[in-house]
Parts: sequence; structure tokens; C-alpha cells
Amino acid sequence: MYPLLLQAPVKDYIWGGTRLKEEFGFETDLEKVAEAWVLSCHKDGASVVRNGDMKDKSLPEVLEAWGNDALGEKAAAFPYFPLLIKLIDAKDRLSIQVHPDDEYALFNEGEFGKTEMWYIVDCEPDAQLIYGFKRTIDREEFERRIANNTLTDVCNFVPVKKGDVFFIPSGTLHAIGKGILIAEIQQNSNTTYRVSDYGRLGADGKPRPLHVRKALEVTKTTPPFDEYGAVGKVEQYPFGTVRRLAECDFFTTDLINADGNVAISASEDSFCALLVLSGEAVLSYAGGNFRIKKGDSVFIPAGMRVTVSGSAEIITAQV
Repeated sequence: MYPLLLQAPVKDYIWGGTRLKEEFGFETDLEKVAEAWVLSCHKDGASVVRNGDMKDKSLPEVLEAWGNDALGEKAAAFPYFPLLIKLIDAKDRLSIQVHPDDEYALFNEGEFGKTEMWYIVDCEPDAQLIYGFKRTIDREEFERRIANNTLTDVCNFVPVKKGDVFFIPSGTLHAIGKGILIAEIQQNSNTTYRVSDYGRLGADGKPRPLHVRKALEVTKTTPPFDEYGAVGKVEQYPFGTVRRLAECDFFTTDLINADGNVAISASEDSFCALLVLSGEAVLSYAGGNFRIKKGDSVFIPAGMRVTVSGSAEIITAQV
């Protein structure tokens, strides 16, 4: 086993832009790239290995060959691969939406629910997003406001800046606003229930479908409980800083700002995923080394230790 440098599948949703192609180097013939799934074993698009003996194999194929030792005991205990990590370029605003929890999603959709975390990589000066409600409402008011297009009157609009963090448990109403670039750590799910899409037409010229009944069943109609914005304990090290972005039952994620040599170890319980947000470095391991740069993603098998040498901003995630 060795660290896997990954190629991301990309998605051209109607609200996407071109920054992931122009600034992060994702190669595609698509006119715009809304999302790059930088760590994915999902049926809707899996990562492909770019290096070593497993080059050109999909990440699911490699993990099937390597077995649970690559995942670690905690990660292997999940029914299937537990994480999906994305870069999201919202040139336009996303729909107002919600994700179900595991129990509801497994029964109704046949996959996990989605708890997720957003890290604001960059944004326009006036950017904002929706994060829960600004006051508690009941289901009847929620349904009525969806029907009469006044839902945004009770949504919690939050101005954002680079470096902000939002932890979004399943059941939390949310929407990424236009002009925001996000790194998203989430459960391995692609289930989304839209409650409003502002009357937009999809690529087929028809309004995109809404999922009002299911959204009414899963949405927590309250203000958000978790702190957001410039949150997360920062610890100082000789190489730079480590900021804890989120920690929950599904994932733990940190932001490393490194200038020098930093050792990164995947625990025996879980693999570790790296996503380079800026800069470049050399990743060294017992069997060799390779360069990593902005936009690169690496899967480190459980129990493996690597050293990253250079100047880079890196998000790490494990379960």
C-alpha cells in the first residue's frame, strides 16, 4: 500500500463557474465546473488513481484489492466508504435545500444521509449564504412559505469571508450563495432535497425538481445550534499551525498551514485524506515521494505516516 494521488470526477451543474479549471487545474472539456469530487467512492463519480502500481484504477477498485487494512477499523465499520470530499465553485447561488439523516436516507434513498462541513476557501466581498432559520417556525409555516415563495423571509442569511467554517448537521436548511468557493467534507451521500430553486430552469429548459414533502419531513425549523464563522482552535507548531475545523461522529477535519516539514499520520483506525488548497510541496513516504500542488488530493492508508515538505495550505479529514 502507498499514498494515492487522485484524479477527481467533475460536475457541470448550472450554477458553477470556471475557477476550478483556471485556478485549481482540473482538466475537462466542460465549459464550467461546479464541483470536483476530490475524494470519492460514490456511484455517481469515483476518484481515479494517478500514481504508482494502481494508476488508472478507481479508488473503489483499489480499496477492494487492499481490503479493510487500508481503511482502518473505524472506517471499515461503516456499511460503505464513509466520506465524500468536494471543491465547490458557486458562481451563482445554489438552491435552498436540506439533507436527511442516516435513518431517513437509508430507508428512502438507499444511501447515507448527509452531515457536512464547509470551509470558505475564497469568496466575493459581498458573498452570503443561508444557514438555518433566523427564528423557530413550525412545519405549517414552513410549508406555507415554500408555497407562496416567502421562505427567504425567515432564512438566516450570513455574510461570509475567507476562512469561515460552517458545520451543517443533517436536517439543517442551507444554501451556498453566489461568489463562494468552498471545500466540503461530508458523509458519502448525494441525496439532496430542494425546497426552492428561485424558478430557475435546468439544462433541459424545465424547472429543476423540488422535493417538498421529503424536506418537510426532515428539516429542523430552528436557528443553527453550532457556532460558525472564525471558529476552531488553532495550535502553533514549528512548521506552522493546525486548526480544528470540525469533529463529529462522521469525520474529523483540520486545516494545516505549513511552511517547512510536517509529519502527517493516518491512525490505525482510519485512513487520512489530504486536499491542497494552496501552495505546493513534496509528499514523502517509505517507498518514495511525489509533488502535490493546489487542487491535489491524496488518500493515505490507515496506519501510514507521510512527511509533507514545502509551503502549503492543506485540509485533512478522517473518520
